[in-house]
Amino acid sequence: MKIRSFSIIGGDKRQLYTAQAMQSEGYKVYLSGFDRLEEDWGLERLAIDKAVNACDCAVLPMPLTKDGKTLNAPFSNSEILLSDSLARSFAGKRVFCTMSNTLKSLSPVWDSVYLCDYLSREELAVQNAVPTAEGAIEVAMREFPGTIHGSVCLVAGFGRIGKVLCKMLDGLGGRVYAAARKKSDLSLINALGYSGVDINSLCSHNGFDIVFNTVPAMIFTAHTLARTCKNALVIDLASQPGGVDFESAKRLGIKTIHALSLPGRVAPKASGEIIKNTIFNMLEED
Repeated sequence: MKIRSFSIIGGDKRQLYTAQAMQSEGYKVYLSGFDRLEEDWGLERLAIDKAVNACDCAVLPMPLTKDGKTLNAPFSNSEILLSDSLARSFAGKRVFCTMSNTLKSLSPVWDSVYLCDYLSREELAVQNAVPTAEGAIEVAMREFPGTIHGSVCLVAGFGRIGKVLCKMLDGLGGRVYAAARKKSDLSLINALGYSGVDINSLCSHNGFDIVFNTVPAMIFTAHTLARTCKNALVIDLASQPGGVDFESAKRLGIKTIHALSLPGRVAPKASGEIIKNTIFNMLEED
């Protein structure tokens, strides 16, 4: 099947930049769910049914939904339900999406849709680590009363984001500690010049100025917060529900920020390019 057109349905500025990037490569691109968009992005806007009919492939936003029922479409005048009728409208189309398992759990009708989950792709996750780390540092610079230089920083988790974040913090002159479970990760952390912390013994460490969590599991319980983060700014980068007990943090007087979707906030153009490249990679491989 020769792909000539895409419809971008819902989303934030990341999806708008995705649309522009696709259009710049010669594809016809339609927008839907952007009724309240005031700027002229040079893209044709259509109602959802017309946008779906007009395209070869549809692209749904990242994240797909925030409430589990409606499409994430902040520029739409009305809610777009992830309904059976919407699923049926995609018959015969390739639908690039995130959270495909969420869609399939809503109705068996979504099982019949040709869903391609671009968020599951390794290249997107790796490339998104950079704007996520930059966004986390931007939050820290804004909210922390001191400087990164000379501050004692803890990064919980040494995955894609953790590795990039440690490097950036070290480059800014921070004293970097990284927490991990695997002995191999702890060895690498120390070899790179950071200080390794066994994530299972966080409570025996304190004195941090800024704590970044990248682990999507409840790492910072009330007990851990009280022992490790008493005087720290805590920035949680993990997806919902996060890895921090926010109610306990509030009770303990610890400032916490759940910084979600940072690539879309701090670098929407770069994120849009990453999404476009990932989708094109998937098409080439298919």
